[in-house]
Amino acid sequence: MERIHVDKMYGDIPRGIYLVRGENVVLAGEIDEAKEEETALKRVSIEEILALQRDKAQTKEKMEDARNRALTGRGLAPRSDLMQDDVF
Repeated sequence: MERIHVDKMYGDIPRGIYLVRGENVVLAGEIDEAKEEETALKRVSIEEILALQRDKAQTKEKMEDARNRALTGRGLAPRSDLMQDDVF
């Protein structure tokens, strides 16, 4: 399962069996369903969590664009360590 968290909600996406190797592992582990009910998180459907994740990413991108425009308007260069470029 892949679990996606957005604010106080989460959604599980069934992924099957994965062979995990290399340096790209962030977290892998088991889910304790007994403790699951004790959390304040709300479970939502896959479609809903993906929509929430997309909306949050778009909001963050708009805020970064506005920030960069404000800095550029004041003659300052946006910080490159905060920007993510997919140029290789």
